[in-house]
Formats: sequence, structure tokens, C-alpha cells
Amino acid sequence: MSADQPFAGDVFLDLARDGRLTIEAAEAERLAGSLELTLAAVLERLRVVERWRQLDAPTLDGLPGPAAQVVADAIFQDQTVPGRLEQAADELPKYIAALRAAGRR
Repeated sequence: MSADQPFAGDVFLDLARDGRLTIEAAEAERLAGSLELTLAAVLERLRVVERWRQLDAPTLDGLPGPAAQVVADAIFQDQTVPGRLEQAADELPKYIAALRAAGRR
């Protein structure tokens, strides 16, 4: 999804609730589980960005290599597509709920 494409969580939910989106229950649960992992990663990146913003003098100095890379990746993403992590955190639960609703049909 590019930065200019809107999320469609509400549409996806409506389709599932109206019965216009159906999926096998096991597949729906597998997909929802995958999206829950994605949501957890998004929320972790948001926590990193928020901590970074609260620092008086943000720097990667002193962080071990893997931790520095995680911070750098999160900050880079936030700077290149501002607000996108927050949007994903708001929308992913809708996709998860839609998949589960579609799997119950």
C-alpha cells in the first residue's frame, strides 16, 4: 500500500457484516492472526517513535546494533510517511474484526 492510498477498514467491516465478504473459518483465523502480529509490530514501532520524541537529545549512540536499527527504521518510516503508523494502528483492528466476521458466515 502506498502512502497515498487510504485504508478501507470500515468498508471491509461493512462487507463482512453484510455477508458480502465470506471466507473459510480456518483461513479467516489464520489471516486474522497474521494481522494481529502485524498490529503488534506497528504498535511497537509507535512506542519507539514516541520514546524517541520524548528524548531531550535523541541519538543512536550507545545503542547496540540491532536496537539502533529498530529505532532508525521506525524513525525513518515516521519521517517518510508521517501519521501512517497511527493510521495502521487504528485500521488493522477493523481488518481483523472483518476477517473474523467473514469467517463466521
